[in-house]
Amino acid sequence: MIRKIALVLFVTLSASLSAADRPNVLWIYLEDVSGWFSCYGDKVIKTPNIDALATGGIRFDRFYTSAGVCSAMRSGTILGMMQTTVGAHQHRSCRSNFRGKSMGEYDKNVLPKGVKLVPKIFRDADYYTFNEGSGKDDFNFEFDRDEIYDHYSGGWNFKGAKNGSEWTGRPKDKPFFGQIQVSGGKSGGRAKKTTPRDKVPVPPYYPDVPEVREEIAHHYDCLLFTDDQVGQIIAALKRDGLYENTFIFLFSDHGYKLHRHKQMLYEGGINMPCIVGGPGIKGGQVRDDLINSIDVAPASLAAAGLPVPGNMEGQDFLSNAYKPKKYTISARDRCDYTIEKIRAVITPRFKYLRNYTDDRPFMQPTYKDGWAVSKKFRAMMAAGEMNEVQMIFFDPDGKQPEELYDLSKDPHEINNLAKDPKYAKHLKQHRAYLAEWIKKTGDKGQNPESDIGLLCTLLRWGDKCVNPEYDRVRHLLKDLPKPPAKNKRKKK
Repeated sequence: MIRKIALVLFVTLSASLSAADRPNVLWIYLEDVSGWFSCYGDKVIKTPNIDALATGGIRFDRFYTSAGVCSAMRSGTILGMMQTTVGAHQHRSCRSNFRGKSMGEYDKNVLPKGVKLVPKIFRDADYYTFNEGSGKDDFNFEFDRDEIYDHYSGGWNFKGAKNGSEWTGRPKDKPFFGQIQVSGGKSGGRAKKTTPRDKVPVPPYYPDVPEVREEIAHHYDCLLFTDDQVGQIIAALKRDGLYENTFIFLFSDHGYKLHRHKQMLYEGGINMPCIVGGPGIKGGQVRDDLINSIDVAPASLAAAGLPVPGNMEGQDFLSNAYKPKKYTISARDRCDYTIEKIRAVITPRFKYLRNYTDDRPFMQPTYKDGWAVSKKFRAMMAAGEMNEVQMIFFDPDGKQPEELYDLSKDPHEINNLAKDPKYAKHLKQHRAYLAEWIKKTGDKGQNPESDIGLLCTLLRWGDKCVNPEYDRVRHLLKDLPKPPAKNKRKKK
């Protein structure tokens, strides 16, 4: 009751203030972007616009996303809650169609009573809200877009900021909360081929072949394009006199698209860049405490002076009262048609991975299979051309049920310590952290996916659904009504 009264008082008081007195809050989402920026110490390219943000704000070195794939991560970020808590952990679930193809009678994941999306909270506090770029509101739960956004721009890839269309449509007496999506690792051909392919570093868990170098160099090209996009946003804010009164949260949803990064819980998939700047924030700070992407929501609300809902699991990491975490969690569940269940426990020194589906390899069928680099990987696997380190990920016989890495000594996560007696104490501790978190949050990923969820996925992707879980519902396909036959045109 007290919290509700406080919120009413805030809205009443803040409504009387001018837009200049109430800070704006802007999320700059980087799509499929690993943190290979010069402000993070990378030597291959220069990223002056993102570097300038870091110089004027706080650079976070241990920012972890709640998932290694977009829809699950975004579902958690927009709520300030783990996606596993609200059943939003299966990638591309809760949708009637995907890219024009029916998902059948899908699971309708309805949020628990009282759980609100961040833009809705801002809008209720008389903020103008927008989502610009590709839109990217692919949340794995039911919601009303018109209820949360005043302005929404669909379609792929960021196009705005040059003319500031994101915020110029708002009433002049309103501050804004906005999300701007930049194309990042999905910039494709718009990213000019400028990075020398022979100069890029190749991690030891990949074979050093031209196909791999091409993918890595292309990502650097995309990061240069991303830096230009961020520069456009900053320039537009400054042009419109908004920059000094805007909190900017710049972060990536997950790592770049190559294997072992995107969709996975190794560092390349979930340890992402995050930079925060805004009114009252001292520039040039670097923090190495553990931050989770679900923390962005409460930090954003608190920065604007809004109460943080009690059901949010994230923490305001900008608060003077903030206490560093003992651990943070990231989760991997079904991605498209590929069923997987992994949980990562990250502590200041270690990472623990629990692979619940250790009966299947990491290299399961995915949307990447048609790529030249994927074909090369599989050919090398078949020919026995990968070394021991590379086979940690590419082993076709499955994976270890548990992994433990000392990140301080082994940033590439190569030396699995889970079976080393010297680290038995650490292994036990991380197991306990995971059990504690599962019990506390009610991790819904511990439950089998519903029949209807599996069936709609099977209907969408057909023969690509090879996991044994689909066998439970495969027989139901014959009982489904057949779509009406299309009328054939008579030849004249």
